[in-house]
Amino acid sequence: MANPETLALLILAIICSIVSSCESIFPSVLFPSFSPSTPPSSYPAYPPPENEPVWPSPSPAYFPPEPVTPSYPAVPATPSYPPQAALPMKPAPSPAYYLPIPAAPSYSVPSPLAVPAYPGVPASSPPLPAPAASPVSYPPVPASPEPYPSPPDHKGIKGAYWPLFDGFEASSIDTSYFTNIFYAFLLPDPVTFKLNVTPFDQQKIPGFIENLRTRNPPVKTLLSMGGGGSDAIALIFANLSGAQETRKVFIDSTIEVARTYGFDGLDLDWEFPANDQEMINLALLVKEWHEALVHEASASGKPRLLLTAAVYYSSQFTTYGLPRSYPADSINNYVDWINPITSFGIGSWIQAGVSPKKLVTGLPLYGRTWKLLDPNVNGIGARAVGEGPGGGILDCYQVLEFNKENDAIVTFDGQTVSYYSYAGGFWAGHDDSVTIDWKVQFARSRGLGGYFFWALGQDKDWIISKQGKDA
Repeated sequence: MANPETLALLILAIICSIVSSCESIFPSVLFPSFSPSTPPSSYPAYPPPENEPVWPSPSPAYFPPEPVTPSYPAVPATPSYPPQAALPMKPAPSPAYYLPIPAAPSYSVPSPLAVPAYPGVPASSPPLPAPAASPVSYPPVPASPEPYPSPPDHKGIKGAYWPLFDGFEASSIDTSYFTNIFYAFLLPDPVTFKLNVTPFDQQKIPGFIENLRTRNPPVKTLLSMGGGGSDAIALIFANLSGAQETRKVFIDSTIEVARTYGFDGLDLDWEFPANDQEMINLALLVKEWHEALVHEASASGKPRLLLTAAVYYSSQFTTYGLPRSYPADSINNYVDWINPITSFGIGSWIQAGVSPKKLVTGLPLYGRTWKLLDPNVNGIGARAVGEGPGGGILDCYQVLEFNKENDAIVTFDGQTVSYYSYAGGFWAGHDDSVTIDWKVQFARSRGLGGYFFWALGQDKDWIISKQGKDA
């Protein structure tokens, strides 16, 4: 009899054989697949593990909808425009558009013209052609043949500048020593180029004019524009003189101001034109200015306003920038007289063709002071290491006080016709009534138009001014 364990294994083998046969015959009926072709629509709830929180399903807003591409209106077709006629080209300017360089015996212009290195203007900028002298609606006028007529004593112009910054009141001016006094200074606006009359000037000018016109004797008053000591001032004149339109704006405004306040003339103090092109522009400026003054006088029935200019002591520059020369012919033809800023160099102006009668020599009412490097070396040309008393400048009467208070040694220099003094390591060069007398006599002997002083307020008790008048 078989073992029970063996019998059990035999029965299990028979059962497995039967199952295998049935699966091959009825696979989809008896034994369905456990990998359905489609997932079930839902699954039975699955209880969470114990103590684990149940998280809610996210709302539909949690899943933002896909953005829908907006629909834009159709773009209209580009309209067709009728063809336009080409703009006509401007004809090239005639040769007369470019003003030729004024001819003068001592006036030559190198080519090409050089341009100075002003702030904001590169030195390598190409030169501009000479500005066009567009015709102004003024009738042609003859050049001024003679300077302003001499005063009754026939000793010429006795002028002086009255600087506003000096604090010397116009009511203190003794007019008996002068024929012409210059109000110094007004400036053109750097943008519009019209003369700028500040509120301070509006307050000062009426009193200046009234005081000098009601004195006995009255003097001629001139409005001076510009001044030295600033490249910015020189640049304003360089810019305004470069075109006929801007020159006319400036000229018209000067005439308007002069007539409004009652000045007898206008004075240009451009220190200094920096190159040949600016000298050409200066020639155009004084020519058009003269023509405008003649036209205005004819239209108004008033005496013509005087036109004068303060200039460098020499007609030619060999230092302080590029070599250049003033337009002597234009100055001689259109300016009543010029004020060279020294008594030296007058001969160069005469050689350039300016009439001696149109030269009014400059005389200082101040002295220059220096601190000597070596107090024992104290002649003309002695080396200095800095400015002396007064910041380098003393009024004439202050120099005399310095000499007296310090027991200074005073020496006359025949070559410069001036004095110099030194004391305590300081040096001063100056004029006095004696040297002024000689210089005025020299000017008269050469047939010059007169002299002018810089500046009123620097001559205490009118000592030097009186000597100049009586020389």
